[in-house]
Amino acid sequence: MHTLTDDELKRKPAQLLDDAQRGRITVVTTGGRPVMMAVPLADGAPMRSALLDLAATLYDRDEISLGIAARIAGLSHSEMIDELGRRGIATVRYSPEKLERELAHAATLAGRG
Repeated sequence: MHTLTDDELKRKPAQLLDDAQRGRITVVTTGGRPVMMAVPLADGAPMRSALLDLAATLYDRDEISLGIAARIAGLSHSEMIDELGRRGIATVRYSPEKLERELAHAATLAGRG
């Protein structure tokens, strides 16, 4: 993934298109914070399908939240969860430590802890 600052983008706006033509994702930053992402689309891909693929891929890489993925794909949260499930992408992601805490808490609530 390539990064451009807002100043670099102002000086060389064609860089964004050049990156896309090379198949590179570009993130534009302002003050070191990401403010936008430019993602190349596959040749001939229908826009809705391309946006859904993009949202699922970025979510799977932990680069965006479920809410942002749903917005990119033009789906509701529940529709996005269903789509991710069809693609075999987990939407509940606990670390082993967090899962252990959650299970212990559930056992306590059930009166077994």
